[in-house]
Amino acid sequence: MTKSAEEIRAALQGVNIYLVGMMGSGKTTVGRHLAKLLRYRFFDTDQVVEKVTGKPITQLFAESGEAEFRHLETQVLSSICAYQRSVIATGGGIVLAQKNWSYLHYGAVVWLDVPIDVLYERVSRDSSRPLLQHPDPRQVLTDILAERRSLYAQADLRFTVGENGVPREVAQQLVVALDSIVKPPSDCDT
Repeated sequence: MTKSAEEIRAALQGVNIYLVGMMGSGKTTVGRHLAKLLRYRFFDTDQVVEKVTGKPITQLFAESGEAEFRHLETQVLSSICAYQRSVIATGGGIVLAQKNWSYLHYGAVVWLDVPIDVLYERVSRDSSRPLLQHPDPRQVLTDILAERRSLYAQADLRFTVGENGVPREVAQQLVVALDSIVKPPSDCDT
């Protein structure tokens, strides 16, 4: 029997949900819908970095480099993880730093897995993606996914999103899928 969003929300007991995956996988858009369904707050680590620094990600990369951006990303994640009842859309590379996993594992980590062709279609004309400012962005996506796949696979739940994935519907399906990782309360919890 499929549980409702309210039943899943109760079973989560306030645990945060961290969405990981490649750029263009829909973490932000799906995350907003998921947060609404669960009546959770929503954060996007990239947006928080931009708000804190007053600079867009592309400018941060250009002026300070990827290493500094990743450092800021970790600081933001460490702050956000203190909250409960949150859906957090993370930057695609957040899985690269082992320290970030120490924060992510305080919640439920969900990998939004999207095929390369769909990712490419979504991000190929997006000039705000600093890692794709390259003559062959499809190859860059392929290389990045190859580098990160085993890290994304450490998520508690791998959720495959097809090319026709409508964000609201994906969020609804994700609520149902979360039931597979929600642990029932133990006798000690009652």
